[in-house]
Amino acid sequence: MKFAIIKERKNPPDRRVVFSPAKLIEAKTKFPKAEFVVESSDIRVFSDEAYANKGFEVTEDVTDCDVMIGVKEVPIKALIPNKTYFFFSHTIKKQPYNRKLLQAILEKNIELYDHETIVNDKGFRLIGFGRYAGIVGAYNGFRAWGLKYDAWNLPKAGPLPNQAALIEELKRIELPNIKILLTGSGKVSNGAQEMLDAMHVKLVSVDDYLSQDFNEPVYCKIDVLDYNKRLDGTEVTDVFDFFNHPEKYESNFMRFAKVTDYYIAGHFYGDSAPYLYTREDVKSLDFNIKVVADISCDVDGPVATTLRASTIADPIYGYDPETETEIDFKDDRAITVMAVDNLPCELPQDASEGFGEMFLEHVIPAFFNNDKDGILTRAKITENGKLTNRFSYLQDYVDGVE
Repeated sequence: MKFAIIKERKNPPDRRVVFSPAKLIEAKTKFPKAEFVVESSDIRVFSDEAYANKGFEVTEDVTDCDVMIGVKEVPIKALIPNKTYFFFSHTIKKQPYNRKLLQAILEKNIELYDHETIVNDKGFRLIGFGRYAGIVGAYNGFRAWGLKYDAWNLPKAGPLPNQAALIEELKRIELPNIKILLTGSGKVSNGAQEMLDAMHVKLVSVDDYLSQDFNEPVYCKIDVLDYNKRLDGTEVTDVFDFFNHPEKYESNFMRFAKVTDYYIAGHFYGDSAPYLYTREDVKSLDFNIKVVADISCDVDGPVATTLRASTIADPIYGYDPETETEIDFKDDRAITVMAVDNLPCELPQDASEGFGEMFLEHVIPAFFNNDKDGILTRAKITENGKLTNRFSYLQDYVDGVE
């Protein structure tokens, strides 16, 4: 089996890669029958020389490889027919902008596996960049606060080498006695929590957060049952009741918005779930949030202040509650919003190393153990020019039927 670490060709350039040189050495050691080739790249966070120095072939031509492993979407012109590909295709939610990509994958008889579809037997994702989105998102939120209030001037995350460097920058700032709210329970929110803990911000309970004032900065981490309540008033402790019946709930987030200064959105938002807060909620005098780091970045969705995704180059904008429009983030009326939708790109080395660890643990073994855990079977989107049964719901999307 011959694997190719392919060059990232999507714009803007993405410096991440699935396997660092060190992790590729580990993969080769664990699976000596696997052959790994690296497609030459001038943008990758690890240089061609770094791979060559570890003994890997670096080449411009990977057409003789069986499995192509990348990060972002592969441009249609660069797709090699009759190959197996791994990358984030952004098609499984029927994203209109990638319909032609999936059509081309089928036409070219490509076997597609999307990193998002690599799940365990309970449907939980096994690999992803979520932790690094959380790390950078929390940092960028503090950077936005400093810029809004001229309190500090943190450098952009991108030029800094790793998470440790971000933490060192954050440790230099002196936080006011603000209340920080973090939503979520997965990799994204855990990544953000790592940063708060590294800064020694005190974690407090929901009850204390809602009822007490503090003479130091504090944060509270909440999950779906903390900010949603049953319409019928029933007290629920099982989160699966919410996941299975989101339409039976309404948001209870405003009790947190009333006492929060800086909000970090690290939750997963499911279809039919209530919005955390609406545009009308933001108009309320009880809405106290001043800075939002929306890592989840569902545009015009459950976090109503997120009008659009921002960019690494220009990550911050302001939201005017009264006009529901974008204004300068330093305006006194503005809620400051950071909503970059590709945050892990700002931490390419750490993100690549962490991603490779997960890919080596869960995916590569499946090629050599007859896929005994069903990893590849569940993740496969296309085969023999057709959608697999698991992803047959995409047929109308492929056919162009809305």
